[in-house]
Amino acid sequence: MEKIIFTNVLGSFVFDENLRFIEKGEEKALMNKHKARESTIKQSKIILSNFKSKEYFEEFYKKNLVITKKGLKNSVKEDLLVTQTISLIKEQTRVINTLVKRLREWYEIYNPEFSKSVHDHESFVKLIIKKDKKELLKEIKIDEKNTMGADLEKRDLEPMMELAKEMEYLFKAKEKQTEYLEDLMKRTCPNVNEIAGAVIGAELINLAGSLKKLAEMPSSTIQLLGAEKALFRHMRTGAKVPKHGILIQHPLMAKTKKEIHGKVARALADKISIAAKVDYFKGKFVADKLKKMLEEKFS
Repeated sequence: MEKIIFTNVLGSFVFDENLRFIEKGEEKALMNKHKARESTIKQSKIILSNFKSKEYFEEFYKKNLVITKKGLKNSVKEDLLVTQTISLIKEQTRVINTLVKRLREWYEIYNPEFSKSVHDHESFVKLIIKKDKKELLKEIKIDEKNTMGADLEKRDLEPMMELAKEMEYLFKAKEKQTEYLEDLMKRTCPNVNEIAGAVIGAELINLAGSLKKLAEMPSSTIQLLGAEKALFRHMRTGAKVPKHGILIQHPLMAKTKKEIHGKVARALADKISIAAKVDYFKGKFVADKLKKMLEEKFS
């Protein structure tokens, strides 16, 4: 008598030629024991109707839950870590800018001349922690007697300085995350990292959704990543077509004239598109050749 074997998430089942259940067990062992063959599509449809019984529902639920959890666990790729890290760095930057603005406004009650003279936020924070008002004014060649800042008591300065120390910690935290991102990009997508840089490359992956999606995008789409608002404005109102998105932040843009930024962005996007494909399919390191082509074209 012919035996038929059918396998699903609940296990393997052997049926007779009339599709009556015989035994459940491990697939290989059942096939050897019963010399069973796999069910046809038509037979599988009939067999599946047997599993509509409520007695199987709880077991189906448990098995599918295990499969789902395993799928979620295995879905975590390194490019997901890239998107999380660059998102954190962007949030850190927003928080830092907000708090530094508040610190500057507060500190300017006490020493407005120095705050106005130091534009870099991190340098400003480090200096006001290390030096007192007299030393800072001396650095910018202003006599303490001529300052417009109020003479605050120590108890009024302390909360201001505490905020500055917290800001210094935030700057260090952001620096550590940036270092981690650079290492992660070198491991995950070395070609994109070499051409675009860690931060821009990570932001492109973040905007695309994943390294796979970035690799699937045409270079014309990569060129405009980050310029979605300007593109929609063009489509809605007929405003000027954007020539680039976040690629405007690339060092090569700073080295070239504004008139050819569109051309530079196209070339950059083309090379990043190639780099993303090579990285996604685990190809060899080719970024040095691609980068050299860019430098020769726009040097």
